Amino acid sequence: MIDYLAATMAMLGPAENRYANPAAWERLHTQLDIQLPTDYQALVDAYAPIQLNGHLYLHHPATEPWNLGQWIRDTVRAWNDVPWDELDLDADEDPRALFGLTELTFGTRNGLWPITSTDRGETIFLMTEDDTAPRFLVEDGEGGWARYDMSFAEWLYRYLIGEDMAGLNTSAFYPGPVQLRRLPMTADERPQPWTGPDRGM
Repeated sequence: MIDYLAATMAMLGPAENRYANPAAWERLHTQLDIQLPTDYQALVDAYAPIQLNGHLYLHHPATEPWNLGQWIRDTVRAWNDVPWDELDLDADEDPRALFGLTELTFGTRNGLWPITSTDRGETIFLMTEDDTAPRFLVEDGEGGWARYDMSFAEWLYRYLIGEDMAGLNTSAFYPGPVQLRRLPMTADERPQPWTGPDRGM
């Protein structure tokens, strides 16, 4: 069985852990009243704030710019403003019908929590309605939804190797090493991109 956390980090290169701070995670979990997956925390600590392969963003709870807690709260507010009952969605467009959700809430104890997104409009949500194995719903930016019953590390691994991880025909594959870019921490900073190790792709 693949250790997806190790496999993903092998593609991304050595962990930098520039902002790793257990107290920041404790504060965030207290504020949100949920526990984010440990593999997600490990990947965020290792590399964030960062953009991966030109599209996917990871924020960090210990930084002021690109702050994960603030991004989650802002994103939750935006999604809660959507008038779901007034949209007259078809069954294949309504995540409640697609995934058997009794209600659609964001940022609640049993709702959906945004944990990362892309500049293509995709948002990845952690499902917290029960304490089973990790599950994610992904909205593709155009009203389409997909569900993935797997760890975040597995989802990210599959995303980076070019599988459809936001529904059909959503692959964002780039051959060669993974492209990484630190996100600027000041107005004057211009971080240079770099690449992960060769991965034979």
